[in-house]
Amino acid sequence: MRTYNTPPIPASEITPKALFLARRKFMQTLGSGALGALMPAALWAGEKLADVKKSAYTVPEELTPYKAVTGYNNFYEFGTGKEDPAANAGSLKTRPWTVAVEGEVHKPAVFDIDQILKMASLEERIYRMRCVEAWSMVVPWVGFSLAELIKRVEPTGNAKFVEFISLHDPEQMPGQRSSVLNWPYKEGLRMDEAMHPLTLLTVGLYGEVLPNQNGAPVRIVVPWKYGYKSAKSIVKIRFLETQPVSSWTEANPSEYGFYSNVNPEADNFRWSQAKERRIGDFFKRPTLLFNGYADEVAPLYAGMDLKKYY
Repeated sequence: MRTYNTPPIPASEITPKALFLARRKFMQTLGSGALGALMPAALWAGEKLADVKKSAYTVPEELTPYKAVTGYNNFYEFGTGKEDPAANAGSLKTRPWTVAVEGEVHKPAVFDIDQILKMASLEERIYRMRCVEAWSMVVPWVGFSLAELIKRVEPTGNAKFVEFISLHDPEQMPGQRSSVLNWPYKEGLRMDEAMHPLTLLTVGLYGEVLPNQNGAPVRIVVPWKYGYKSAKSIVKIRFLETQPVSSWTEANPSEYGFYSNVNPEADNFRWSQAKERRIGDFFKRPTLLFNGYADEVAPLYAGMDLKKYY
């Protein structure tokens, strides 16, 4: 049984999508002045991504509706409520946008978002996504393996971890005016996790450019971990010799460990992780170890105590 409580909107009151996007792009161009005029090829939220290929990294499961994926999620930079990101993320300006790559690399660089879009062939990957609050989705993300970017900057032998830092701008991200986290948002992966082919440098979903509320213009997706490990709106990637401190681990280390692998046997103090509710479903289902990706990623953690290294 699938239920949604959103009241129906009369068709006469709905702006056609093509008109909405055209008007939005025009206003964004005006707002960016000459810079906007110099970037006629820039892509904006809602636009289709060209030449997206189907990927072998997919799950044969029913997709979560676009409305739910873009209207119900966590992105504390825009508020702590599940509907807050969709309501408040319109203030985020995703052009121009750059991502600095630094630290233990031979070739530090600053990439423009449009360079990233052309860095490798874009693929649509249908991934399960699991939230620590015991709800889940199936999302068709668009991007390419993070390993493609990592290879370009040539990490040194000292690089053991990769840290992702999100934008810090309370004017654009009103949720950052609260002290719920120590801003900017920071997340990290071990190098072998970052290099795993499932780890996606993500620029879109449902074949379109990422909406602001889903982490535009570029984010990470790590499908075997809880959703907060997949850093959004990234402006810096740092290669480190020592393990970085993630934002949620810093805020509450007893509940949010560095690894954050989906594990039905490792409960949060406030709720069980043994079952989950897929968005749109009434009944819960058993939680899968590593979110169902055990065959692919379990060797990364061979011999580790997954309750100790949670």
